[in-house]
Amino acid sequence: MKNSDITDLQFLQAVEAIDSGRINELENIISKHPRLVKERLRTTEDGYFKDPYLLWFVADNPIRNDKLPPNIVEVTSLLIQAVKRGAPDTYLDQINYTLGLVATGRIPRECGVQIAMMDLLIDAGATPGDGMGAFAHGNIEAAQHLINRGAKLTLPAAVCLERIDNIHRLGAEAGAGEKLTALTAAAFYGKADMIKLLLKMGANPNGYPENNSGFHSHATPLHQAVSSGSLAAVKLLVEAGAKLDVPDKIYDGSPLEWAKHMQADDYHDQAARMNFAEIEAYLSDRSGNNFNS
Repeated sequence: MKNSDITDLQFLQAVEAIDSGRINELENIISKHPRLVKERLRTTEDGYFKDPYLLWFVADNPIRNDKLPPNIVEVTSLLIQAVKRGAPDTYLDQINYTLGLVATGRIPRECGVQIAMMDLLIDAGATPGDGMGAFAHGNIEAAQHLINRGAKLTLPAAVCLERIDNIHRLGAEAGAGEKLTALTAAAFYGKADMIKLLLKMGANPNGYPENNSGFHSHATPLHQAVSSGSLAAVKLLVEAGAKLDVPDKIYDGSPLEWAKHMQADDYHDQAARMNFAEIEAYLSDRSGNNFNS
């Protein structure tokens, strides 16, 4: 969503005040138009930012500006108090969802305010959850902080943090679905040692994590291992029986096709592209051998 997509002029003024950190202006707008902290902005957007509350905009997630104002913590505090006074019925829903946006966002992390914003929201009553959304977006420090603030430590979380004692304890109690999610998480981060441990625990190298797992439900562990750039992780999964021809559920690409795509992505540097080229060569060879057999 772009600010230019917002047709509600009062809502737009409030969003622009948030983006620029004009806290006095924001306070005045909300005072004159209290509906802004109660009503959701009706949009044609789909996905996780459909019909957002004003408070959601503090996270810049989805990214609109690629930055946050230096006083975003103070801006967030003002909005939290305004929602608490003006929209008590939706207060917890609003702050819980905002915590999720902050914890999974790239911009709060890069601006160095992610932890402070999370603390502010948790202190205001937001529930830490289990941190898996943060893990799934590469925000390990944020996920660790959520666990420190009371989030549930699950097997996938313990795997991401490489807490061996917790992994053995939780793994003994985990079902097949949680083990698959944990394996997907280990593959996402290219943690070969964790993959080896989970395979020994009986984790299935094939399948997709459940939609409510908090992790990527559209791709298999092998897809995620490819995206991590770890050839060791890829080899472990293939040798354990991971299927080479299973497509992901969004782009309909096989793990081999993912490896090819990663090399063409401008986001990756030359070293990363070389890793993906090695993975492509390995998967291509294995696919050929499987075909010939």
